[in-house]
This record gives sequence, C-alpha cells and structure tokens, in this order.
Amino acid sequence: MSGPYTLISFDLDGTLVDTAGEIAEAANRTLAEFGVPRQDEAFVRGFIGAGTRQMMLRLMAHLLLRDPALAGRLRAERVLERLEVHYGQTVGTSARVYAGAHEALAGLRQAGLRLACVTNKEHRFALRVLQATGLAERLDVVIGGDTLARHKPDPLPLRQVMAQFGAEPHQTAHVGDSSIDVEAARAAGVQAWAVPWGYNAGQPIEAAGPHRIFHSLPEVAAHVLAPPRVAQAA
Repeated sequence: MSGPYTLISFDLDGTLVDTAGEIAEAANRTLAEFGVPRQDEAFVRGFIGAGTRQMMLRLMAHLLLRDPALAGRLRAERVLERLEVHYGQTVGTSARVYAGAHEALAGLRQAGLRLACVTNKEHRFALRVLQATGLAERLDVVIGGDTLARHKPDPLPLRQVMAQFGAEPHQTAHVGDSSIDVEAARAAGVQAWAVPWGYNAGQPIEAAGPHRIFHSLPEVAAHVLAPPRVAQAA
C-alpha cells in the first residue's frame, strides 16, 4: 500500500530520540537509594519501551529473580516514587535525536501532513524530551502513556489521533521501534512501520511483523511523499 497519507504517527523513545542514557541514569540513581549496584546502560536498555514505570518494574523483576534477597529492599511503590524524582532530574538532559529526524519531520510538515507523537512515556516527560531536542515544534499533537485510559498496544491512542485530524486508517501510518508499536498500529488498522535501531527488549524488529521497515527517518518521509504509482495500461 502507498498513500495518499495525511497523518503519520511516531513513537518517541528508540524511534525519534535515543533516551536510554538518561533513563538508565535515573534508574541507577533510584537503585542506589535502595543499596542496589549500578546496572549497565546496555542492560537497562532492554527494559525500555512501555514507559518509565514499566521499565522500572521489569528491571526490578529481573533483579529479584537474579537475587531474591533484594525483595526486602525493593518495594515497588516506593521505588517508583523515587524514580519519578530522579527521572524528573535527568529527562531531556542527554537525549539524542536520531539522524535525519528533524529533516524528515520538517519535510512532512511542509507537505501538509499532520504529525503525532504517540508514546508510552508519561506525557510530561515526553514533552520535556521533545522540547529539549527541538522536536516539539515539528509535531501537531503528543499523546503520552498516561494521556488516555489505555496506551499502546491498545489502539485507542492512534484512534484518538485519527479522530482529532479526521484521518482514515488507510491515510495513516505509525512508525515505531517495538512490537508494541506494531501491535498498536495493526489493531488500529493503520500501516505498521518500523525502524531497526530502537529498543524492542533486545529482539529484532522483523519478528514483530511490521508492514515495512525503514532504515532512516528521511526514508520514511521519502516514501510518504513519493508520487503515487500510475498503473500501466495493458
């Protein structure tokens, strides 16, 4: 399938921006308060993708499996409270925009497309990352993991954005780096596009079954903006 598209939605972490460093730093500052040694960024990266709270819960579960004695220290409610504080200090401080993101979004906006960021990151944190990286001004709307009653992989966020801009499913694509993104897009009936450089719990994105994989963000824009193919007469 090719356009005409009117709405393109993008995931944030691992798709538009690499935030693993600042997320890992917040997680490690939190763990340190509970007497847990620092974890490598590469290790923490494998738990990113469903929002910072889910990242921490997944990380805690793994640490507890590895060392059950930590159960006396790691109480989920308290750990998550402290994570909120520490991530509030690190968010947006070292986020790195992936190559071509600004150019791709600018080209799509100039062509008249509506652009959304649909992420499972908490809305206030997503805005801070987008503002710190200069991407906020490229987008028409940001839907966070706590904006609506349900988040990805539920199709509600994508359906909400489509309703807001009057876009039909066949006019819409969602670009992400994880199986959560692919599942959400397919459930919403839109094109599920993926990039291979993100997190996805360390698994190859091909296994998620996206409709298409792009190897750069400008490649996404070029595909969307390509003239429709004209069928040749027999």
